[in-house]
Amino acid sequence: MKDIINANAEKITERINIIQGDITKLEVDAIVNAANPSLLGGGGVDGAIHSTAGPQLLEACKKLNGCRPGEAKITPGFLLPAKYVIHTVGPVYQGGDKGEPEILYSCYTNSLIVADENQVKTIAFPCISTGIYGYPFQDACKIALNAVYDFLHFMKNIKVFMVCYTDSDYIEYVKIFNDRVQS
Repeated sequence: MKDIINANAEKITERINIIQGDITKLEVDAIVNAANPSLLGGGGVDGAIHSTAGPQLLEACKKLNGCRPGEAKITPGFLLPAKYVIHTVGPVYQGGDKGEPEILYSCYTNSLIVADENQVKTIAFPCISTGIYGYPFQDACKIALNAVYDFLHFMKNIKVFMVCYTDSDYIEYVKIFNDRVQS
């Protein structure tokens, strides 16, 4: 039985890639936007996605009537190389005992569900909630990987890219990923 579990884990590991770069330049089916509840743009990755996608993204987001933390909604990618943008709202970190881990986990899971519903085969995630929302990077990465692993046990047709903007975040994410694979 352990061999079957290990073989399944290896197959999942092959469908997760940690990369360093600019999520707005990736040629994938969907990128995930770490949005604010209004979905009307902001700073960090949210601002970069809105800026690169063009004004049509803002117009499409206005029709979505916002998004609650942990939920996910989809729009076209417009001027982005990605066909879709999946918007999710991460939790603002308040110490970790106000439901933040569950909300962050839901961001990844619900984004993957929306991706699956739209026949997305490749999806790229930023490091949700680790910027201005203050989630500790290592904790957020572990939650992200747990959510993705859990989802990929059931969905066989999707490849996931975890995108780090900085070199230091990339190095740390790879370490966390490798620690998880080896455990």
